[in-house]
Amino acid sequence: QVQLVESGGGLVQAGDSLRLSCAASGGTFSRYVMGWFRQSPGKEREFAAAISTMGITQYYGDSVKGRFTVSRDNAKNMVYLQMNSLKPEDTATYYCAAGGTYTGLRSGDGNYWGQGTQVTVSS
Repeated sequence: QVQLVESGGGLVQAGDSLRLSCAASGGTFSRYVMGWFRQSPGKEREFAAAISTMGITQYYGDSVKGRFTVSRDNAKNMVYLQMNSLKPEDTATYYCAAGGTYTGLRSGDGNYWGQGTQVTVSS
């Protein structure tokens, strides 16, 4: 029902910042809990961040707490992931996801997914 397109990935140095964007179309954006996941070769998909429908509550994986900030602009159907103090271990393909509930989003059940954007952090 909703299509998601990520952008903003790139190659940066450790300690740098990067802002990812996810544009949503179709469906009713404000009805979705939005989130970000990441995956690198040979590793399982990892939860990075999520944000409630109105943007009031944010959730973060332990590995990114204090460094990443998720936000959304429902008027523009956009969700963002501000990544600061990047580390080489943050290197991954980052995926935007939309889910009906936070629990569902975390589990991946019923999520809509973007195509992913690559983030590479050099040491």
